[in-house]
Amino acid sequence: MIKLKLIAFFLLIGLPFNSFSQAGIAHEVGLVAGTVQFRSDYGQSDNSETNFKNNGFQIGLIDYMNFSYTDYVNNYFKEHFKIRNEFSYSKSTLQHYGQWVEKNTLPAQQLKAMRGTSQLINLGTQLEFSFIHIHDYENTIGSFDPYIAIGPQISYYTATATSELGELGNPLTTYPKYLVPSDGRPHGYSNESKAVFSAALNLGTRYRLNTMSDLILDIRAQYFFSDWVDGLNPNKDIYKENSKNDALLFLGLGYLFYLD
Repeated sequence: MIKLKLIAFFLLIGLPFNSFSQAGIAHEVGLVAGTVQFRSDYGQSDNSETNFKNNGFQIGLIDYMNFSYTDYVNNYFKEHFKIRNEFSYSKSTLQHYGQWVEKNTLPAQQLKAMRGTSQLINLGTQLEFSFIHIHDYENTIGSFDPYIAIGPQISYYTATATSELGELGNPLTTYPKYLVPSDGRPHGYSNESKAVFSAALNLGTRYRLNTMSDLILDIRAQYFFSDWVDGLNPNKDIYKENSKNDALLFLGLGYLFYLD
């Protein structure tokens, strides 16, 4: 099933690429890298340590399909929209922070000792809107081009959950709510690798470096249609405070090169 989903997604990206490549569509390729903040079941949600220390890195390859290459009549769609295809890898390290780990009790020590990682291989496509007329931007060295983009992604995640107190799964090492069965798993934690769909929203800007290349500043919010991406998912019927699915925020810098 995972292989079928990945093949179908590659086809969705590849078909437009092949059909437009013969129609005067220019391509821009590049690399983007930066830091990731993972918003998950690890830590107190409104705690600054949770938000800033549960982080990692991401690196991605980007291909843009630029329709303005053959725009001789100033078509609005061609001068403001591009298709962005991206393949990326990220890894985040996770830990509990906040008031629940600061007490001198066994449950607090169990939470404090938990460690997690989430590795993601992402493949996605987005429709990107440029606030500036694309040809005007491309003809002006040193100009900025702010943009917004939205689209789906499919990710293959590998999540791990461990404890410095020993193997998870018994009352001596594991916080009580993670011992309760959840969503078809025997516990509220899981070491697993699976595919998951997500929705991504990007905000950013380009900077026209020269006639053939741009720099980009990119911010992404990515929402997963699963709560197992971090390896934790306490039973939502009992623990209402953990009702949200996993998400991440990405801040990165990149370089783009125009092929045509």
